[in-house]
Amino acid sequence: MNETARERLEPTPGQTVGPFYAFGLEYPHQHEVAFPHSPGAILLGGRVLDGAGEPIPDAVIEIFGADGDGSIPRARGAFRRDGHTFTGFGRAFTSDEGHYEFWTREPGSHEGRAPFFAVVVFARGLPDKLHTRIYVPGYEQLQQADPLLAALEAEERATLIATRTPEGHLQHDLRLQGEKETVFLEF
Repeated sequence: MNETARERLEPTPGQTVGPFYAFGLEYPHQHEVAFPHSPGAILLGGRVLDGAGEPIPDAVIEIFGADGDGSIPRARGAFRRDGHTFTGFGRAFTSDEGHYEFWTREPGSHEGRAPFFAVVVFARGLPDKLHTRIYVPGYEQLQQADPLLAALEAEERATLIATRTPEGHLQHDLRLQGEKETVFLEF
């Protein structure tokens, strides 16, 4: 391709996903980033909601997080679970009530930063995926020093920090728009 033709090419626009998520995306134990009964395993769950606060029943959520000691997993096998290797990556589909859940490990601080899960949301009507983070509660000093959180107003920061359940698990709703809309990142 010559340089003139290359200059005229426009990027292909994003396309909405669905409605056939499971075809080619689903694999066994995809939401089990950590084996549910292994030491340190926790449940990260919540709901995906639209602008009116209604559940989105057909969204796909992907997460990636550090291990409990803050190390970034480098193990292969994200798509072939072996029941003991922690890969950091998981995928979950929402239920009819918009609920998602992952068995994972609580990420530790990586390079002195506030621990978080990187999150990608795919849903009908979205021309492109949405990127956000879910921060682990209880790390106030690290969160105050976090460049992303420090750039946000208090109400916006609250949309990125999970809550702890009485059982020690993490709960976090993702609101795609409207009141208490989750802060999403540009890429």
